Amino acid sequence: MILPHAHVQIASVAAYLPNGVRTSRDVEQRIAAESPDIRVRPGIIEARTGIRERRVAAEHEQCSDLAVRAARRALEEAGLTVHDVDLLIFAAASQDLIEPATSHIVQHKLGTNCQVLDVKNACNSFLNGLQVAESLIQSGAARHALVVTGEICSRAVRWHVKDADEFRRFFPSWTMGDAAAAVVLTPADGTRGIVFRQFAARSAHWPLATIPYGGSMHPRGDEYAYLHGDGPALKDAFVANGPGILHDMLRAGGYGFDDFDHIFVHQVGLAYHAELLAATGIPADKVRGTVTHLGNMASATLPVAHALAVSDGTVRAGERVLWLGMASGISVGVLVIET
Repeated sequence: MILPHAHVQIASVAAYLPNGVRTSRDVEQRIAAESPDIRVRPGIIEARTGIRERRVAAEHEQCSDLAVRAARRALEEAGLTVHDVDLLIFAAASQDLIEPATSHIVQHKLGTNCQVLDVKNACNSFLNGLQVAESLIQSGAARHALVVTGEICSRAVRWHVKDADEFRRFFPSWTMGDAAAAVVLTPADGTRGIVFRQFAARSAHWPLATIPYGGSMHPRGDEYAYLHGDGPALKDAFVANGPGILHDMLRAGGYGFDDFDHIFVHQVGLAYHAELLAATGIPADKVRGTVTHLGNMASATLPVAHALAVSDGTVRAGERVLWLGMASGISVGVLVIET
């Protein structure tokens, strides 16, 4: 019998980055090669986003493959085996298939034998996956939970655009980078762990960034299979709504930015990132930048940044960390972790 627990800790966090590297110049050259009707100014992507390069999965790799690599690292760092896991959640914007849940494919490849489910909420999928896993551990339904993400957004990129309007609509897809991460959650042994979490949504903004393919709206049609949206309007929506939501959340937990040793923020581009920090008042020196060399990693952004900071000694035991997630839809989430 698994007893309920009041507190849940992160036993380990691990990242996996594919070996392939695609520079912004590579992106521009491919667009130019496949879009003869438009002129792509060299350097425009890096100039607008600050992104120099991003990782790209190999053609034979699936989201589940990336997730399994990160999961193995996380289990090893937590001192657990696949036989210890009694809950596996795949939480990502990407997926191997529409049906079945990608968590089944991850489990088959990884070798676990437990309850599985997918959680999807765009770039906040991983945050919400942690929320679900934490609740199930607290309820006593699970003891050792493995939450994984495997993002291969590079396959939702539209390379052929016919005019300036399409260039603008598909521009967000050219910022994406592939990545994976995994977190092992266990009952807490003391004060370490997740101590606060809050989530909010302003769903009227859902049309601003979409991949329409595969649902009841657009069940078929290659033209719907690509990420497109209105980047400036999405930025404006977050700048207008995000600071107020964030400050309300932190006040509810009794926190201010000075209470955190490190702050991890979802990053989609350098200029937008700087504008968000200015609008919210988040101290830039507490934020680890990843977007310039890894691009927008969707739901993997926060756990990858955290894992890299742990591996290089930036984040140490006894520190307080804030995760700030933002996702199309739109939604905002915060997670406070005592390491």
